[in-house]
Amino acid sequence: MNKNKILKISIFHYKPGRIIASGSEYVHIWAGKNGAEKCEGFIGDDTGDNISNKNRYYSELTGLYWVWKNAKSDIVGSCHYRRYFTTSKFPLSYKLKQLLYYTAGLLRKRRGLIYTFNLKYWQSKIISEKEVVGILDKYDAILPVRKKFKYSVEDHYRRYHNINDLILLGTIIKEDFSDYAKSYKEVMTGNTMFANNMFILKWNMLDELMEWLFSILFKFEEKVELKDYKDYQERILGFLSERLITVWIVHNNINYKELPLIYFKKLKSQLNG
Repeated sequence: MNKNKILKISIFHYKPGRIIASGSEYVHIWAGKNGAEKCEGFIGDDTGDNISNKNRYYSELTGLYWVWKNAKSDIVGSCHYRRYFTTSKFPLSYKLKQLLYYTAGLLRKRRGLIYTFNLKYWQSKIISEKEVVGILDKYDAILPVRKKFKYSVEDHYRRYHNINDLILLGTIIKEDFSDYAKSYKEVMTGNTMFANNMFILKWNMLDELMEWLFSILFKFEEKVELKDYKDYQERILGFLSERLITVWIVHNNINYKELPLIYFKKLKSQLNG
């Protein structure tokens, strides 16, 4: 890959807070800014072609849509203010901690995730531009380690959301993207998916994925009453996107590299004031 290609990894924040990844390849985007006062160090998703006012339903996807429409670069990444890709191996201390996860029945839930309090140690382990370019010399995409469920993707959704969402989604795919119907069924009946709407892709792939993804999500939005979704369920289109991105990856037989995520979960209050 041409080493002069422009790489921009967007870190999506739901409000301005502490900046963890500070390299020039990282851009911090306030997803859902929607006209709020500017904040130094953060780019709002409410300029140009945008859907910032729909953030409560689309979650980080309003930021991702803004990047797609307004901030083209050769390589595009999508991360969260608490979750970052890493090429580092799990240290021995963390491997020992995984034994406790197994005993507590949490190993499947935390598969591919490095839960940590230790910002000082792990901040330097966040993936760098050099590492990204090196991986994309051999692969077309970088994705998080697949989340593995005890049940099928469909049954997992049924337990936490309204299964009618997936039924409608399947109908839209059959009507508008019938060639994806088989892949959709394969993903829904399987028990793994790529979570969190995170990835690093070359621009041509991102463009293709976004066109397909938002065509389906906008059609879904037309057919439901979003105001009927309350509280946690308001993020409906973000939840559906995780399933759809997995379908797109599977259907297009993307050559990808799975990487674990550093998850600064316990730092939430510190990161966002």
